[in-house]
Amino acid sequence: MRKAIVNVCRLVLAVVFILSGFVKAVDPLGTQYKLQDYLTAMHLGTVVPDFATLGASVLLSAVEFCTGIFLLFAIQRRLSSRVALLMMAVMTPLTLWLAVTNAVGDCGCFGDAVVLTNWQTFWKNVVLLMCAAILAWRPLDMFRFVSESNQWIVINYSALFILAVAGWCLYDLPIFDFRPYHVGADIRQGITVPEGAAQPQFETTFIMEKDGQRKTFTIDDYPDSTWTFVEAKTRQTSEGYVPPIHDFSIVTMDDDEDITTPVLDNKGYTFLLVSPHLEQADDSELDLINGLYDYAIEYGYDFYCLTASTAADVNRWRDRTGAEYPFCTTDETTLKTIVRSNPGLLLMKDGVIVRKWSHNSLPDESRLGDRLERLDIGHLPDDSVPGKIAALLLWFVLPLAVLTIADRTWMWTKWLRRKKKEKNS
Repeated sequence: MRKAIVNVCRLVLAVVFILSGFVKAVDPLGTQYKLQDYLTAMHLGTVVPDFATLGASVLLSAVEFCTGIFLLFAIQRRLSSRVALLMMAVMTPLTLWLAVTNAVGDCGCFGDAVVLTNWQTFWKNVVLLMCAAILAWRPLDMFRFVSESNQWIVINYSALFILAVAGWCLYDLPIFDFRPYHVGADIRQGITVPEGAAQPQFETTFIMEKDGQRKTFTIDDYPDSTWTFVEAKTRQTSEGYVPPIHDFSIVTMDDDEDITTPVLDNKGYTFLLVSPHLEQADDSELDLINGLYDYAIEYGYDFYCLTASTAADVNRWRDRTGAEYPFCTTDETTLKTIVRSNPGLLLMKDGVIVRKWSHNSLPDESRLGDRLERLDIGHLPDDSVPGKIAALLLWFVLPLAVLTIADRTWMWTKWLRRKKKEKNS
């Protein structure tokens, strides 16, 4: 029974750590933004440089993923169980602080894949802390899937795999996009509140005074005129329905015109160059970006640059790059959510996101030889989530499964040979 409990705890921790580490590695910039939110809440936002938070993002995803794999295969049982206990001992008080203060909207434990409230995260971590304590108490009760002699293969392969995933998703875009601005998303539907959806609920209380005594009343038991009004307080009791996209707007920088609706209702194609901060944008593909704008003008497509930069920064960008495309203002957080690249490029049609590119994979003239209606990039891509999952299984899960079967078969035949030798002797 004791061993069964230990191994159930081991599997629970392994699954959670693997999932948490993988979704962080798939979206390292998103993890960096969440770390920066934590630092800002602790008044350390200006102390830690961006490269440090990005490095911490990649390192955290690798440590979580590898810890989960090591627990799953019972590799370095004492060390991996202690690492898990240490991580949970740090994260549990931290999430309690978040739950009490609500300093950060959500902990970001599973990126945008699974969003939990701060109290849900805290109680989840309490359970995981108990599991980690049980593992640290009896680490040798975890049964192995791979023998000690072959554990180095799992260690090296897991570390290289997760670092390769994080590196590729930094260079290009996240392999899996869990945000509301994924390819194929209709932004108009995302910002629409369904008819009959729950509305935010508020409660107002009134502080009244009579004969030097103060009491609190609600609208239902509001007192008579013998009481003197002192103060009214209103608090939100229910958030109601919040659409997946609730902060998307496009305002022209030159004349402050809101063009959100015209852009989303455009039946043709629209290019959106996205740069939260132009002063931090990668400028290695300036000629290609200007060429894309020329292409859009030639074929009659709209082209806008969305940014949260100031007018002065926009003018400096224009002087440095020779940009002739129009600039619009959009919320910084929204821009960071739309595409994990600075700059990044969106192609939209009739309010639907057709394609997304990072600055490292922008389409060039070899892919833009005709109208978008006749080109593959003018239509939704064929790659699907099931296909990506199948590729993931092929490149990571299948090799480890083959290794596990081969290792167990080898250990079994070794045991049979030993038993046969003992019998003959």
